[in-house]
Amino acid sequence: MSFSFSQRWREPNGYKDVLNVGLPLVVSLGSTTLMEFTDRVFLSHYSPDAIAACMPAAMANLTFLLFFIGVGSYANVFIAQYHGAAARHRVGAALWQAIYFSLIGMAILASMSLVAEPLFRFVGHTESVFRQEVVYFRILSMGSGLALMATCIGCFFSGRGITKPNMVVNIIATVINIPLDYMLIFGVGPFPEMGIAGAGISTVSSWGMQVVMYSLLVFTRENDCDFAVLRARAFDPELFKRMMRFGLPSGVNGFFDLFAVAFFIFIVGRLGRVELAASNIVFSLDTVAFLPMIGLNIAISTLVGQAMGRGRPDEAARATTNTLHVALLWMGSMAILFIVVPEWLLSVFQPTNMSAEWFSVVQAKSVVLLRFVAGYSVLSSMALIYFGAVRGAGDTHYVMWAMAGSALVLLAAPLYAVQELFNPGLSVLWAIFTVYVVALSVLAYRRYHYGPWRTMLVIEQEVVATVQAAGDGAARECVSLDARD
Repeated sequence: MSFSFSQRWREPNGYKDVLNVGLPLVVSLGSTTLMEFTDRVFLSHYSPDAIAACMPAAMANLTFLLFFIGVGSYANVFIAQYHGAAARHRVGAALWQAIYFSLIGMAILASMSLVAEPLFRFVGHTESVFRQEVVYFRILSMGSGLALMATCIGCFFSGRGITKPNMVVNIIATVINIPLDYMLIFGVGPFPEMGIAGAGISTVSSWGMQVVMYSLLVFTRENDCDFAVLRARAFDPELFKRMMRFGLPSGVNGFFDLFAVAFFIFIVGRLGRVELAASNIVFSLDTVAFLPMIGLNIAISTLVGQAMGRGRPDEAARATTNTLHVALLWMGSMAILFIVVPEWLLSVFQPTNMSAEWFSVVQAKSVVLLRFVAGYSVLSSMALIYFGAVRGAGDTHYVMWAMAGSALVLLAAPLYAVQELFNPGLSVLWAIFTVYVVALSVLAYRRYHYGPWRTMLVIEQEVVATVQAAGDGAARECVSLDARD
């Protein structure tokens, strides 16, 4: 057994490689999760309406944002496969096509602020919650393009498996954001008390800081010599079209992933403020546990992409198995915490200006909901890893149809029908959500083990050989120019 573990640790794409690529991404997303978690903790202490409003508004914004992030961040796979194929000269071109897409997304996301009132009026929450949802959603929509651009530029590092810069950027942004968040929400020192608006402004500010930091790290003369991050900034219609072909399904996948949760939160909100608050708190804890898995999802897409670029699907399969082991260990541990110490985890959300009696009702419902989370969390991590693996090879269309079909047929339709016809309790709605997650895990398992991903590739086969020579020549030219300077 010890020899087996030692072998898996040292082998190519073994545990060591998985953690070298994935752990900085886990820490990176963990810092982002901490920022969002702290945001909700502050708002839960600010007012009941603020904590009730922040989750639906944030989920609605993230639903639209993740579509564009899913498309733009697919540059990660292109960069990974170019890197694996030793076609470094194409890395900069792939990066710039993602940046151009992010400019388009920035304009569209900002325009979503115009639909805030009809969107949340349709949701049907109380008037006081509705007003705060509109404010928070508008601020996030106006600044979401910054988050998109930061994600796209960060693919330069994550696609090559060098993920520590991503970690550093996110940690610095979080360290600055948390105190700013507190000061803008409650009004500390020269800052006015802005409540939920302050939370939105601080979040957007952190996205802007990420763009600045990534730009300073990526667009250097050294990187231009090695990867053409400046010289390849021209718009490349053929490459852009190819990235859209594979990236758009990935974006639709991201949209429906968050659409499922957002629609679920909207339906729960119709049951009452206690049910909505309990679900928001539980999803906040679920996010803390689950978002680091997104780091492993990016890591497995990168490792599979690099292996497929090298023409080694066996190495891609090995990376998937080892990443799955890491994911199951983490989510299994979190599931145990959700079952064993739920009251302790929930206590951090108790508002200081709220009666203990009211929070005890919310806490009792939340304890039951955490058991649902514990039940499906291990399966959800398996789905994320398997879908990430086939995505790294280019099998994005299947993932899109699986996510869209499951979200609409297995979740949205049953939730709406049950809520309209039977007036169900909170546990019934959460049981439907659990069935949806189980179905996704089955689809992911079958596609990974029986799908065609081992023979797929997103980069241009005919370009790889010629680009290798051109890239090496360009790099030598840069070195020669540096010597003359």
